[in-house]
Amino acid sequence: MKRGWPPVTVVVLLLLTWQTGVAVFQVESWLLPSPVEIIKEGYSSFPRLMMHTGATLKICIIGFTVGAACGIAAALLMHLSRPIKAGLAPMLIMTQNIPTIVLAPLLVVWFGFGLLPKIIVIALVCFFPIAVSMMNGLAETDYSMKSYMRMIGAGRWQLLLKLELPHSLPYLFSGLRISATYSVMGAVISEWLGASSGLGYYLTLSSSAYRTDRVFAGIFIIVLLSLLLYALIGVLEKAVIRWNPSREREDEA
Repeated sequence: MKRGWPPVTVVVLLLLTWQTGVAVFQVESWLLPSPVEIIKEGYSSFPRLMMHTGATLKICIIGFTVGAACGIAAALLMHLSRPIKAGLAPMLIMTQNIPTIVLAPLLVVWFGFGLLPKIIVIALVCFFPIAVSMMNGLAETDYSMKSYMRMIGAGRWQLLLKLELPHSLPYLFSGLRISATYSVMGAVISEWLGASSGLGYYLTLSSSAYRTDRVFAGIFIIVLLSLLLYALIGVLEKAVIRWNPSREREDEA
């Protein structure tokens, strides 16, 4: 409750200001609908919204899983081998310099309008934060603990499995939380380019018909979906990591 009420208060004040401003200045609904109108439209279109939300959530989960697996594998490879790190690190940065909105049409040309190009877009969006976060966690393992384990005869794989991997988990989950929210954005972008369902497809149709209330309803669903995935990663982190000093300091604060 202590950490929850400030953002809730800000959101409520923002919605009240929005509702009041639309009523006072008599803004046309096609230009900027009020929160009440958006809620009404969301309620009347709820079955259709849930159908599109389910389609987006499906490709989010698949793309996020693929991106997380590739990011973890890349971080482990670069940590275990300096030549591989020297070769892959520039490529890792290059993946973030190519705009997704530019790459997505090429993927459609190469792989068609099916599920594969959408999964690739989401995986590319999720890959970088996970790989960098985990690589930093592996590299910042306590040097004195590594020296102690080497002194008692631990090998390279024992160091990795018993010390470095557990130490990198908080960093990994930080990257997973960021990527979970990015996955929704990647899914919506991929659906803009060619889809028969999904929130991106729904937003495209609504904006073409000047149904701004439907556009805002879809945006609210996207925000809620991102928050839900972020919260689920947080719950999973608490279940996997039993003790995290930084989290304990946040709870005390």
